[in-house]
Amino acid sequence: MPMKKSNTQSKEFNLLFIGDIVGEIGREKVKKILPKIKKEYSIDFIIANGEHLSDRVGVDIEIMREMETFGIDFFTTGNHVWRNDSFKKEIVKKNVPVIRPANFVSKYPGHGFLTVETKIGRMLIINLLGKEGIKEKVSNPFKKVLSILDSQKDFDFAIVDFHAEMTSEKVAMGYHLDGRVAAIFGTHTHVPTADAKILPNGTAFISDVGMTGPANSVLGVKKDIIVERFLNGTGGKFEVEDQGVGVFNSVLITVEDGGNVVKIKRIDKT
Repeated sequence: MPMKKSNTQSKEFNLLFIGDIVGEIGREKVKKILPKIKKEYSIDFIIANGEHLSDRVGVDIEIMREMETFGIDFFTTGNHVWRNDSFKKEIVKKNVPVIRPANFVSKYPGHGFLTVETKIGRMLIINLLGKEGIKEKVSNPFKKVLSILDSQKDFDFAIVDFHAEMTSEKVAMGYHLDGRVAAIFGTHTHVPTADAKILPNGTAFISDVGMTGPANSVLGVKKDIIVERFLNGTGGKFEVEDQGVGVFNSVLITVEDGGNVVKIKRIDKT
């Protein structure tokens, strides 16, 4: 569904997307910073990528519920969503505001997209996995997202979490959907990019929102493990860094009634 044009003065809807929340340091950063940001920027709705919410990897329902109490309204995920096997029983429940990538080839529980009510209309939230450099078996995300948009009629605007490895694939997705969705938030690499912009046909885009987690780490993992892996091909099992300071990466968009994005900006805190 193309974004609607409006010639009258519109309501504005402020949506914050928080980059992958990683481990305890990431969760503590949310607790400390999110309430202040929500008030300062008059944020109406908050989405976070939560596939690393547990103390290791995966989604823990109790931790997700705790994050809700600090202001997060909805969660997207990615290729690590099933690392905590017990979450498969939770994701199918109607009162669990979370989706998993829509283009998994294997049949998994849960939904790849959902529609939620906002003050400016019904927002369709879509979660996709990139195909390049991702080990999971997924269908073509470029075709899948079009099939979703074509099949869903009862929405006013849409946003996409494109959880992908390659920057080029994310940028291509931006132009692929420019004018068809309100915003595309790239996730997965945990490294914030500086390319937040509104594309020619009105879609807000960023290659990667970044990470909310341990600053002195390699993408959230204890740095010594990763350095050893690159140095000698060893290093052991990944462990989330649980010491040191945290970083909070997020992106704010302002959407007018009708689905037109008028602003996109990074909000990063340390």
